[in-house]
Amino acid sequence: MSHADDRAESSALTNQQGLFIVLEGIDGAGTTTQAKRLANSLAEYSIGCHLTREPTDNPIGKLLREILTGAHRPTDATTLGLLFAADRADHLQREIFPALQAGKVVISDRYYHSSLAYQGSEEDREWISQLNKRARSPDRTFFLKVDPEVAATRRKADDRDEELFDSVNTQLRVAQGYEEVVRSLSPDEDIVVLDGHQSLDTLSADILRSTLALLGREHEG
Repeated sequence: MSHADDRAESSALTNQQGLFIVLEGIDGAGTTTQAKRLANSLAEYSIGCHLTREPTDNPIGKLLREILTGAHRPTDATTLGLLFAADRADHLQREIFPALQAGKVVISDRYYHSSLAYQGSEEDREWISQLNKRARSPDRTFFLKVDPEVAATRRKADDRDEELFDSVNTQLRVAQGYEEVVRSLSPDEDIVVLDGHQSLDTLSADILRSTLALLGREHEG
């Protein structure tokens, strides 16, 4: 998407309440880091924002986090698809809609694209899509594209506990799922694909510049 496209869209978006930004990618792509960096950068522009994530820290999200770290097994893709959709509906009502109505920029580390890529790699993706049909579309999604092998190295360096989808074979399948999801999204959905192998600072600057353009603000860096 060009800067001209950004400017053309900013005038319409500035008349709306709030702005909904999503960061997507496989585990180790850097979505959590970039979501936090974007929130910190917007604060420097005195722009109110609400940083959130999926699975959430709400009741259903807590259950999902337990499952992802090894509890309550076995759990299949059908059950996970239903739980993620339920957590997302709760997320919208508890956090996203109220923050948008307050005029804030909502930044979510993952959203329904993750369900389509992760659960959609084992379940019928169209069924997963139908479960999420009522979910509000983001104003812009940044997809950080990273090779699964590189992402695996990053996860190991972070020294975090292994989760359900962390195997390289699973991440290869999910990465392919993301490629299919990006290609199949509605033309009306605004998704920006970024090279996640770039430096943290380069990625952060690109994401901030693009977000500020949607808000009708100039990047001062």
